Amino acid sequence: MRIISGIHKSKRLHAPKNLPVRPTTDMAKEALFNILNNSYYLNEVVVLDLFSGTGNISFEFGSRGTKNITAVDAHYGCIKYINLISKELDLNINTFKSDAYKFLENTNTTFDIIFADPPYKFEDHLFEKIIDLVFDNNLLNENGVLIIEHSKQTSLENHSLFSYSKRYGGNMFSFFEI
Repeated sequence: MRIISGIHKSKRLHAPKNLPVRPTTDMAKEALFNILNNSYYLNEVVVLDLFSGTGNISFEFGSRGTKNITAVDAHYGCIKYINLISKELDLNINTFKSDAYKFLENTNTTFDIIFADPPYKFEDHLFEKIIDLVFDNNLLNENGVLIIEHSKQTSLENHSLFSYSKRYGGNMFSFFEI
């Protein structure tokens, strides 16, 4: 994986092979950040990266100037790797080793962008639980967005807060807003 843009543009990162991850592809990540750049000043946003895995998305935000990033993953190895690279690249990423649902239930912080990349084999109700926890707990700031990455086989369009989706190869990004 590599960082697409910002101060660490083109930096290649090599995550340990034993991590249970599926990093967002460079093509999909670049397309996602093109969308976000049109709506947000990335150096001013507060970001939550759920199921952060290798930290691929957090590193991209950090490279593009985001100063307030929270990365949450339940796997100790993932958190250890994110901390290592964050320190190496001098990025301000706060990590939490936690179940994503428990984190959403317990946090008092609000965010401009919440990005969730749960396992693609999730059942629909588990995706919906993420959406419901974010909005029921008012975790988005005004004009904030929840973005869920999922496979093209999963459809989240029936949720009442669904706004739109974008497909890039086998990846889908579904956007949820009030």
